[in-house]
Amino acid sequence: MTPVSAANASRWYQRWVDAVPGRLERVAGLTRLSLARPDFGALLETELAAGIPLPRAMRRLRNLLLAGLIRRDLEGLADLDEVVTAMTGLADFAIRTHLADLMAELVAAHGMPVGAESGRPQEMMVLAMGKQGGGELNVSSDIDLIFVYPEDGETAAGPQQRGLSNHEFFVRLGRRLIGALSEVIEDGFTFRVDMALRPNGKSGPLAASLNMVEEYLIVQGREWERYAWVKARAVTGFDEDIAALDAIVRPFVFRRYLDFGVIDAIRNMHAQIRAEVNRQERLHPDRSNNVKLGRGGIREIEFLAQVFQLIRGGRDPALRERSTRQTLRLLAERELMAPATVERLLDAYTFLRNLEHRLQYLDDAQTHTLPANEAERLLVAHMMGLPDVATLLARLEEQRAFVAAEFDDMFADRSAPPDDERAGLEAIAADPENLATIEAHLASLGYDAPLDGARRLVATWQAPRLQSLPDASRARLLALVNLALPQVAATVKEAGVGSHGATLGRLLDFLEAVARRSAYLSLLTEYPHTLERVIRMMHASGWAATFLTQHPILLDELLDDRGGIDEPAQLASSLDAKLGEAEGDTERQLDILRETHHAQQFRLLALDLAGELSVERLADHLSALADVMVAATVRWAWKTVATRHVEEPRFAVIAYGKLGGKELGYVSDLDVIFLFDDEDDMAPSNYAKLAQRFITWMTAHTPAGILFDIDTALRPDGASGMLVSSLAAFERYQRQSAWVWEHQALTRARFCAGDAAIGARFEAIRDTVLRQDRSGREAELKEEVRKMRQRMHEAYPNRTMLFDLKQDAGGMIDIEFIVQYLVLRHAATYPQLTANLGNIALLRIAGELGLIDAALASEAGATYRLMRRLQHQLRLQGRPAQVDTTLVRDHLDPVIRLWQSCLDG
Repeated sequence: MTPVSAANASRWYQRWVDAVPGRLERVAGLTRLSLARPDFGALLETELAAGIPLPRAMRRLRNLLLAGLIRRDLEGLADLDEVVTAMTGLADFAIRTHLADLMAELVAAHGMPVGAESGRPQEMMVLAMGKQGGGELNVSSDIDLIFVYPEDGETAAGPQQRGLSNHEFFVRLGRRLIGALSEVIEDGFTFRVDMALRPNGKSGPLAASLNMVEEYLIVQGREWERYAWVKARAVTGFDEDIAALDAIVRPFVFRRYLDFGVIDAIRNMHAQIRAEVNRQERLHPDRSNNVKLGRGGIREIEFLAQVFQLIRGGRDPALRERSTRQTLRLLAERELMAPATVERLLDAYTFLRNLEHRLQYLDDAQTHTLPANEAERLLVAHMMGLPDVATLLARLEEQRAFVAAEFDDMFADRSAPPDDERAGLEAIAADPENLATIEAHLASLGYDAPLDGARRLVATWQAPRLQSLPDASRARLLALVNLALPQVAATVKEAGVGSHGATLGRLLDFLEAVARRSAYLSLLTEYPHTLERVIRMMHASGWAATFLTQHPILLDELLDDRGGIDEPAQLASSLDAKLGEAEGDTERQLDILRETHHAQQFRLLALDLAGELSVERLADHLSALADVMVAATVRWAWKTVATRHVEEPRFAVIAYGKLGGKELGYVSDLDVIFLFDDEDDMAPSNYAKLAQRFITWMTAHTPAGILFDIDTALRPDGASGMLVSSLAAFERYQRQSAWVWEHQALTRARFCAGDAAIGARFEAIRDTVLRQDRSGREAELKEEVRKMRQRMHEAYPNRTMLFDLKQDAGGMIDIEFIVQYLVLRHAATYPQLTANLGNIALLRIAGELGLIDAALASEAGATYRLMRRLQHQLRLQGRPAQVDTTLVRDHLDPVIRLWQSCLDG
């Protein structure tokens, strides 16, 4: 009599153990340790020692492993991970073992298949799909396989061998492999095999070449197949062939853009699955409670994980993970799903998979449905460690309700408008070019110029770009516009300023620009709150509207409240990791730099428009962001210099102008020079290459735009000078040859990125140069500063009646020149003036030192702050930095008086 064990709840286990003496002892010996990664080879040799053929031995191994897993699982010794890892390992082992055996047989009969183009021996790639591909195979599951061979050709048939085409050879090999795994013989089967996921499904050839797979995926690949191929994993094959297959499959599954269209595709696919499950449950009420395909079941958790993979996997390689559990954990790490939600989903997944296994333990049957028999349900409840059926059903309902709620939240169709707006919108949808109908609708929404708005809508709708759209895209675009119209009205009303027409026009420009990218239309449809944020941003800033239109990928930043930007050190680390993943693909690295910069800039813009940043604080953030981009570009551009003579370049980027003074704006260019300190003979030419490559990486136009415009005119000898200078040559130039205006520029210079030792040497040189005693040349210094200021007036004449905040007398440049003069004139006596603190702080210090009138210094500083704020507001609206003189007239006098006292005396 078999001793009582929790495993005896499995009828299959009882039958199998009782059938042959000694099996119980074998199971007991096997289950002392974890079965996650047993030595399958040794276990198989034990079975083969009985003198039975490989197919029988493999089936006996499978039954032994299943019995061991049932015992360890039901006795609480194994967790879900051990069970699914063991079953996946067995499936992989069985495929490899049988394939090697069958391949040897076929080669002996027909010769080795050889590629017609490469001349290389060919080996079949067996792709594990579904749960086996993800390393999460069920105990009684079938395995989904696809057979792929590298290329067409013929077998190298020798004497007494019959040659075959490679295609026929691998089709025969595939058939034999299926039989070896799935035929039911006296010891049962090893795994049932399902080949329905292969190209063209059951009507397609059993084995396909790489070229056939590529053509199929490009021409005929359907949306649901992307979902299936996420988990594809090659169990056999040569590494180079597997890499070639991956290069074909990856762009099909993972799009380079954020693919929000997949939400609708999965929604439709799931609806079909649910409809079939509901039909089966109506026909067979005893088959209700399907824990895999029913509402809130395992498949919905898999969909929740995979939707993020399909949306973002093209841009984030880490999300190409095949395991559902590991993917969920990554979603929490990536802040794409709340950690608490992920934990609940993982708990639900574990509960449902454990329940599924217990249903299958009963009779080793491929079932996912609770039994109808009350006694069997009680047996399953006890196997789950629960006291009764009512508790089991309550726990099951609790888990499924949570999963279903999360699924519905992700996949609910949000494109339908509220009932009270539906009538007006349906009238527009019926005839989107009916001017009177649209005007009436806009008037009912409170638009200030409904006729103008209607004309703009009709003009957009009649634009050739929109007229040529597919019907589905036109319908989606129309639905978005209909949803947006009341939101525009609400935004204008809430803000209390601005016009409906301007905001609507910006939005329509944006929608027209992205209309051909269905992913962006899908994003706005699936996430209506994102559309609302877009409208708010476009109402607040014309420049923001233009920026978003140029870089629509930034819509992703509006999906949720991600807070502020990353800390520079954290950003530098994550950016370096992304660039490292793309090493060797310069084009992708350029896009990563641009996408990262634009995303951080866009987050700052959102904070700026929300009034959470002062102009000075914003400039600090933008300057720190630029520093990170410059450092990353130097580091990775250097790796592309083939002739580089050291791994870490002894090279530094020095920032001047707005970046040097940490007063960078959204669209500022970067004034930089390049220094090196390296005695190697290759140094000058290699660092010149690096500087040129740096400029190219920064300024090149890619699909993601550009990073920065670069100006190197402030280098020694200007445009006629060398692009890079040695540290010694730079010091010599600054001491002996530099013009006064170059020393003015030096007051705002600082080390930006590269070799920190060179940066420290530069700062020392800067201090020495700025602290030169110029007291005996005061008149000459004043004259040179005045002359340079006059040249700027002549170079940028103001031909309007407005006041130019930068260039006109009493404006920002006058203040900057005053500060520069004070530094050059007095730093020899007061070295604190060489600190790169910004114009306002330096004015205050000069006042405290008695170099200028302290009250005048304070008023001039306040004027500078006001003008920077006005300039910033104008730029956000996409307008030049010019205002009505009455706005600033009262603030000009302190600046003019300070200029006169410092430079006209």
